[in-house]
Amino acid sequence: MGEKTLEVYDITIIGAGPTGLFAAFYAAGMRGMKTKVLEALDVYGGQLTVLYPDKFIYDVAGFPKVLSKDLARQLYEQASAYKPEILFSEKVINLSRIDGGIIELTTDKGVHFSKTVLIAAGHGAFTPRKLGNPSVEMFENKGVYYFVKDKWEFKGKRIVIVGGGDSAVDWALNLKDIARETYLVHRRTEFRAHEGSVIELFHSPVKVLVPYEVKEARGNNRLEAVKVFNNKTGEEQEIECDAMILQLGHVVDVSLFKKWGLEMDGNAIKINGRCETNIPGVYAAGDIASQTDSVKLALLVTGFAQAAIAVNVAKNYIDPKSSYFPGHSSERRM
Repeated sequence: MGEKTLEVYDITIIGAGPTGLFAAFYAAGMRGMKTKVLEALDVYGGQLTVLYPDKFIYDVAGFPKVLSKDLARQLYEQASAYKPEILFSEKVINLSRIDGGIIELTTDKGVHFSKTVLIAAGHGAFTPRKLGNPSVEMFENKGVYYFVKDKWEFKGKRIVIVGGGDSAVDWALNLKDIARETYLVHRRTEFRAHEGSVIELFHSPVKVLVPYEVKEARGNNRLEAVKVFNNKTGEEQEIECDAMILQLGHVVDVSLFKKWGLEMDGNAIKINGRCETNIPGVYAAGDIASQTDSVKLALLVTGFAQAAIAVNVAKNYIDPKSSYFPGHSSERRM
């Protein structure tokens, strides 16, 4: 455990995903708050960077389309312009209120103090769902992948993608013109992915195997082939490949939030219309937040709006004389 950080910040944001980064910009840039961001990963952007960096996003205002990694970079640059302190690879493990209404945040590296806290942790701590197949797991980082950080490392390779959701179908379509051969293996005939993407998939050069499952992975020092079987007929097929990308969803862990005493709504933190949790001075925004008297929309634009609401309410919480509304950015010298 590192030494205690005696400095008290106005607001500390947990998570440097899109909601957290926009909140950092809004707090430091629009409200002049002393701002800190704590991110468990070693990179900013959350799912934009980790899960689908090369996927186009079409539903962000002002962008006809924008690459996930480009949007993440611009959000980071927007926040960084106002110099919030952003700490990476630092996981918050405890939150508690201490004397004077100050909130103490204990991480795996130290202790931080803040007048308010905004939890913008996406879906919480998530780990990729695995097949539970030892022959596959022995090739992790040796040809078996759960995330695609750089699609160009698959250029000219034979790849097998496993899954039937949006991520699996999107990566199959994204990599089909880069890889030498692309297979998509899904255990059902129905897909959970967007209907338009599934139609595009079946009209693409991707070799779709349904309803097939992975039986065995083999190779010497690296993955060389995958044996799959039809779960209806039992027919087996061996695919020579250089890489297998597993897109089976993620296991979400929100146990920490429950341990902190936060009221939950399933796997989300319960908030009101002011983005307040049941703990005074603690707010939540984005995918991790659930306003129970409203419609739940897991959209970037919803997270951005909640970030602005939470920061403005936090500013008033610290200084009741301050207005909730800071004015328009066009009226201020930024």
